[in-house]
Amino acid sequence: MNTPYEINTEGDRIVYVKAVEVAELPRDVRAQAGDLDHLYAVHDSDGQQLALVADRKLAFALAREHDLSPVAVH
Repeated sequence: MNTPYEINTEGDRIVYVKAVEVAELPRDVRAQAGDLDHLYAVHDSDGQQLALVADRKLAFALAREHDLSPVAVH
């Protein structure tokens, strides 16, 4: 969960933030999630996951830090 990722800053500026159930993630990610039930994923417009963080506010802040416009997915 702490692996740096170069976010593409060209093209579409919208990213999507959605809650992800920890139980549905790969074993190594589940181990890093500790006692959390869900994490928040940030995806680009093509559906590629850019980040996975523990907090919704952090997901939005991360997107804005990279000059992206986060949108919540329900």
